[in-house]
Amino acid sequence: MSEFIINHLAIRSPDANSTKNFFETILGLVPGPRPDFPFPGYWMYKADSDLDNYLNAVVHIVEIDMNDPSGLINYLGDKEMPSLKGSGAIDHVAFYATGLEKMLSHLQHHQVQFRERLVPTIKLHQVFLEDPNGITIELNYPAHERTDLDSKLIATNSIN
Repeated sequence: MSEFIINHLAIRSPDANSTKNFFETILGLVPGPRPDFPFPGYWMYKADSDLDNYLNAVVHIVEIDMNDPSGLINYLGDKEMPSLKGSGAIDHVAFYATGLEKMLSHLQHHQVQFRERLVPTIKLHQVFLEDPNGITIELNYPAHERTDLDSKLIATNSIN
């Protein structure tokens, strides 16, 4: 059997610009090169990756051109619009991350709603949010980042 890893996730979106802006502004991905497909879209990369290597794209945003969807339909097949809201059968997409305190502040600054959960068994702190298409994004941080942040907040509050 072949070995494999997940290469990217692809999102069909009727509002590709909002989706691009979300992944750029909220998660810090950057738009980069994309093959000349017969439909519009964006490929998003980690900011510190080699943008000359197509394999480094993390998120492919597939724009639905409402005026002429034929290129997309011929290339990837047709999907009904109602099925394009939310994560569908895939519950969520997860990224491993570091810098919890900075991200929580960033999300609050941009008024992005999120929820948190600790998974003590595997020492993981999770942050859940949604992209403009209703897709659930899970950000996984080392649990010690949450406990360090809580300790810092307690120390600050006890000084005041």
